Amino acid sequence: MGEKRRVIGAVGSAVGLSGFAAALGFCCAAPWAVTLLGVTGAVAFARLAFLLPYALIAAIALLGVGFWFAYRRPAECADRMCVPKSRRALQWVVWIATVMVGALAVIAVSVRVTF
Repeated sequence: MGEKRRVIGAVGSAVGLSGFAAALGFCCAAPWAVTLLGVTGAVAFARLAFLLPYALIAAIALLGVGFWFAYRRPAECADRMCVPKSRRALQWVVWIATVMVGALAVIAVSVRVTF
């Protein structure tokens, strides 16, 4: 039961991290912010642009935790005498989250550089 909680926690963290990265990526995309929120909303979100490096560092750290949960050997199988449970779904989720965070980071940094 403990292993299942860890997997669910890691999957939830990966999904939450992707949503967090998407939210921070959108705050730095000025044309989309102006289109969706108007000039006043875009100015309000532009004031949060200083948080981008911290958000990227946090995203990379949390992805590292997700990879550790997805690829580590369970403690009860350390002696290689048991068959570990498959973590294929968790590995897929972590890789998808990595691609999403990477794409959003590239977009956010490229938009930020052009201003």
